[in-house]
Amino acid sequence: MENLIALLIAPPLVGAALLLCGGKRLDRAGHWIGSLLAVASFAVGAVLFADMLGRSPEHRMLHQHLFSWIPVGGFRADVAFQLDQLSMTFVLLITGVGSLIHIYSIGYMAHDERRRRFFGYLNLFLAAMLLLVLADNYLLLYVGWEGVGLASYLLIGFWQHKPSAATAAKKAFLVNRVGDMGLSIAVMLMFTTFGTFAFGPVLSSTGGTSEGRLTALGLLLLLAACGKSAQVPLQSWLGDAMEGPTPVSALIHAATMVTAGVYLITRSGAIFNAAPDAQTAVVAVGAVTLLFGAIVGCAKDDIKKALAGSTMSQIGYMVLAAGLGPIGYAFAIMHLVTHGFFKAGLFLGAGSVMHGMNDEVDMRRYGGLRTHMPVTFVTFGLGYLAIIGFPGLSGFFSKDKIIEAAFARGGTEGWILGGAALLGAAITAFYMTRVMLMTFFGEKRWDPQEFRPHESPKVMTIPMVLLAVGSVFAGGLFSVGDAFVGWLEPVTSFAHGHSPVGAGVVTAATMVVLVVGVGIAWLMYGRRAVPATAPRGSLLTRAARRDLLQDDFNHVVLVRGGEHLTRTLVYLDHSLVDGAVNGTAAAMGGLSGRLRRLQTGFVRSYAVQMLGGAAVLVAATLLMRGV
Repeated sequence: MENLIALLIAPPLVGAALLLCGGKRLDRAGHWIGSLLAVASFAVGAVLFADMLGRSPEHRMLHQHLFSWIPVGGFRADVAFQLDQLSMTFVLLITGVGSLIHIYSIGYMAHDERRRRFFGYLNLFLAAMLLLVLADNYLLLYVGWEGVGLASYLLIGFWQHKPSAATAAKKAFLVNRVGDMGLSIAVMLMFTTFGTFAFGPVLSSTGGTSEGRLTALGLLLLLAACGKSAQVPLQSWLGDAMEGPTPVSALIHAATMVTAGVYLITRSGAIFNAAPDAQTAVVAVGAVTLLFGAIVGCAKDDIKKALAGSTMSQIGYMVLAAGLGPIGYAFAIMHLVTHGFFKAGLFLGAGSVMHGMNDEVDMRRYGGLRTHMPVTFVTFGLGYLAIIGFPGLSGFFSKDKIIEAAFARGGTEGWILGGAALLGAAITAFYMTRVMLMTFFGEKRWDPQEFRPHESPKVMTIPMVLLAVGSVFAGGLFSVGDAFVGWLEPVTSFAHGHSPVGAGVVTAATMVVLVVGVGIAWLMYGRRAVPATAPRGSLLTRAARRDLLQDDFNHVVLVRGGEHLTRTLVYLDHSLVDGAVNGTAAAMGGLSGRLRRLQTGFVRSYAVQMLGGAAVLVAATLLMRGV
């Protein structure tokens, strides 16, 4: 079975090569080729998963070595893969949800002239993400990491004729480069510390390494995760990424790119376990981001940007859980998987609404769509219930476990983290209920002469139905007998936390804040007419509409700060560096000009100088004798 691991990456990689290099002859069949190859990768993953289930937990890790990539002296980098319970979870999520998004895109992109190229980019995205999670060393992981960044740039800016899309793609690319610097430096530091990049030797050698060096490694890995997973302070690109086609939003937000940071932290758990300060930084980033994204989501009228704020917040929950160490690793990945189902379903549902509303994204121009788009309404509604943590649905099981783990942190810190997680749950219930009410309920706010709402074709609705099924049942299946925790424990380890409050109390508190959030949203948007234009609102509302001033902060601190720094450096270069060089040259030129006057070329001048010199010598000699 080890020889099948590379076959997980091969189908989408071959698909990307065919579709991007095959030319117009593949235009008619390109979307089918891309979709079938994505499904083929999922089929290989299913075979490997079935084989893994038949093995005992201690024999489930598989390795495949393809070739030595860079063997130079003591430096050795291999192209080798590692398939264990953690990477298998990601393989099934990436290929399963990714395949459904490919199939959905057949209908969504049906009229796009560049559809073949779009599917080539989707295949490239899947191949890069699979390489990232299957690599058995950090250097090869970095290759997949950069491949995901490239593919996201191509997909976000796919409609490059729109200046906003081209700008969003560049913004995502550049912000991610900041985080990628953290990963690249971390890889170098690993080699100088451990003499290798491979997961096994690195993660098993943390006990003999200084805490300071491990803290540096942890913070560098956290910086990388912040960029790829859109966590504070590198979160500004995520909302703008909605300029890409809606299937891109679903792929980036649900199954691939933004989950890469959570994978990196969880995979590197041994480093963070041995570096408490770095672990605390992870927890802080997750707690801040889950509230930051939730607040932003409350003020967005663009349906996709409201969901983008939601993604930022939900990834914050995962990062928070990952920062809690062994008591949270499994729950971080569990929420990541359930989030993959309901968030992909929500984004595809938003795309279905846009498809039926002539690409309108402003929820203030929706209303009453449940009767015109019944399948979209039901599937989107199930995703909504899952994300707010409605009892029995997937989010109820995964998010509640994270809240319990946050309280189990212990002490004042546990109360703060648990309180932040509960507050985030209340805000989630509010903004998602707002989205549901503004989109599917209330009076019709669209112009019948301009819009004719209609249900999407089956090629779009069937993937939505399948994702809705996952949104309903995944969390419950994972929780039976703690199946998911037991599945991941050999890789991530697991420890029971000691919460100051019982699980029943946490569940009750979560239900209370859920009802409060839904109730406030109903009072504001269910019982009142939704105005065509957004009211001015409070200071916080206006700030949330501007993404809590994150772009303004970046512009003032980074852009203007960079401009001032550049001007200062240019001034210093001209005045000091160039001044020293030019001043030295001028001094030498002046000195040589004066010395040149002594070299007249006339014999009589030299004779006079010799006579004068002789006279001086004679006078000096006589003077010294007289003394």
